[in-house]
Amino acid sequence: MLTRRIIFEQLALDARIGILEHELRATQPLHIDAEFDVEVSREVQDNDIHTVLDYRELRGAIVDECTRKHVHLLETLAERLVARIFNDFAEVRQIRIRVSKPLAFSDCAAVGIELQRSR
Repeated sequence: MLTRRIIFEQLALDARIGILEHELRATQPLHIDAEFDVEVSREVQDNDIHTVLDYRELRGAIVDECTRKHVHLLETLAERLVARIFNDFAEVRQIRIRVSKPLAFSDCAAVGIELQRSR
């Protein structure tokens, strides 16, 4: 099986996430890093977006899932992202996704969760 990898690096968005009092009241920034191994079933035609998985659709699903409602744990959000991508995009065979909070601690660049799943 041939695959093609789609990569997102530091997709930045604001989300309602966390269990601390201040996290329950306001959004906070998240960074998403993700790799999607996509099954290649057709030859790429340069003038036909339908011959590839449109990464705008992947991005839209990520943003929607991260911003739709408050989530308490990064682990929960990461699992929901994987489930959503596998549900909505049949051609995605493997996912590696990292969800991180860049402002969680002052002494490190970010803290996060990374999952890797295959089907």
